[in-house]
Amino acid sequence: MKRSERALIAPCVLLLSACAAFTPVTVPPAYKDNGVRVGPCVSGGPDSVAQQFYHYRITHPGPGLNNLAGLRPYLSDALWRRLQAAQRAPQMHSLFLQNDLFTSRTGGIDAARVSSASTLPNTDARNIPLRVTLTRGNQQWQDEVLMVRDGKCWSVDDVRYLAPSVFAPSGSLRLSLENR
Repeated sequence: MKRSERALIAPCVLLLSACAAFTPVTVPPAYKDNGVRVGPCVSGGPDSVAQQFYHYRITHPGPGLNNLAGLRPYLSDALWRRLQAAQRAPQMHSLFLQNDLFTSRTGGIDAARVSSASTLPNTDARNIPLRVTLTRGNQQWQDEVLMVRDGKCWSVDDVRYLAPSVFAPSGSLRLSLENR
């Protein structure tokens, strides 16, 4: 390549690189909106909302769904509809009166520690299972709470019972509601 050709190409390369520097780059958001949420929600990431949910359960103890309206901001729209339908079903009445549906054990909880979601590699996830260490008296066990992206909010969509459970042999809250 001759010197005159290089002298002509160099300004063109500089001009094109300058234009590229001013071209706006759009980056898709890490958490995409996946629809519209019908009810109110709690702000925060999946682990924060899960911790707030269990704190609510600790400060509002009682078996079954003693405060279904108070739980609404923490629950996904789909789980909320299932719980409402199950609450109206006559065969579900004893299940709701005698057990804490949100843990493997029937007596409720005194403390809960939710694992951090910051260790998860996929920041664009729509659902995230989180381990929860639960305590009642001197007993300690783990369950898993499934957090889903519900509109622009994170909410509880299911609880997987990891400890042996008498009232929920099917292994999760959703399956227990379906199998009754």
